[in-house]
Amino acid sequence: MRVFVTGGTGLLGNNVLRQLEAAGHESVALVRQPPESKVFAGLSTRLVHGDLFSEETIDRAVADCDAVVHSAALIHLGWTRLAESMRINRDGTKAIVDACIKYDRKLLHVGTVDSIAIGSKRAPANESTPMTSSTQNIPCSYVVSKKASVETVLDGVRRGLRATIVHPGFMLGPWDWKPSSGRMIVEVSKAWRPFAPRGGASVCDVRDVAAAVIAGIEHASQDGRQYILGGHNITYFQLWKEITRRTGTRGPVTPTGPLALWVAGIVGDFKTRITNRESDINSAAIRMSSLFHWYDSSRAENELGYQIRGLEETLDDAIQWIC
Repeated sequence: MRVFVTGGTGLLGNNVLRQLEAAGHESVALVRQPPESKVFAGLSTRLVHGDLFSEETIDRAVADCDAVVHSAALIHLGWTRLAESMRINRDGTKAIVDACIKYDRKLLHVGTVDSIAIGSKRAPANESTPMTSSTQNIPCSYVVSKKASVETVLDGVRRGLRATIVHPGFMLGPWDWKPSSGRMIVEVSKAWRPFAPRGGASVCDVRDVAAAVIAGIEHASQDGRQYILGGHNITYFQLWKEITRRTGTRGPVTPTGPLALWVAGIVGDFKTRITNRESDINSAAIRMSSLFHWYDSSRAENELGYQIRGLEETLDDAIQWIC
């Protein structure tokens, strides 16, 4: 099987490429500019240069492959850059969808748990959980544009597209070149942060997610069925304690109080307005980190053979890679 992968320099895409190679499959990766040689070290992946809007490049790559994994996305947790996020995450997805329909190729689309219903301490969400709470509809650029990308794929299914959609949780693990989610490890480890976010995440190992992605290509129904690829439901306070225990730095004292979060959001948004550059600490990001992104991955476990390894192994390997 030959698979075309977008987002191959990212955490998930790079792990997918490595697992495809290990399984004896061929791979083709889309890159916007020549990457550092280490990013694709040890891989025989063929690189094609362009972006999601390079129509001829996308056409040739899709036509020449058996399946497509679309993992490229712009991740911005804030109120700004909505037009840019929609162009990349929604319109870029449409370009891939149209090419897959044109050449009748299977599509594995990578969504995010942030684009579906958010769970809670009492009830982790699954694929059927309705979005009924206003707190689950935070209109930040990433959430809005990723929801739109999923709708774009489902619209393609109605036009004859063969597609499966996966929604990873908070991924950690090796081959995090940028880093992406591994940035949390870097930030928590380099300086004492006494207050952790109030919410929680479903922490999963990117290698387990990559294996499920490949299983989704090979075995899943291709009628737009969606799968949550979560992991260990843990508070950010607990997660930060686990990270700092391993890195030998001082851990947080307590989750941040609601008043402090409210003030931080106001200050961050004000800073954005006066500098015209959005701060990482903004009210959208704070609201997202105050929710419990807790999920039930039973459907993926039962239908894709998704396996969730121990949190200890994931953290140990991620920290070794990052640090």
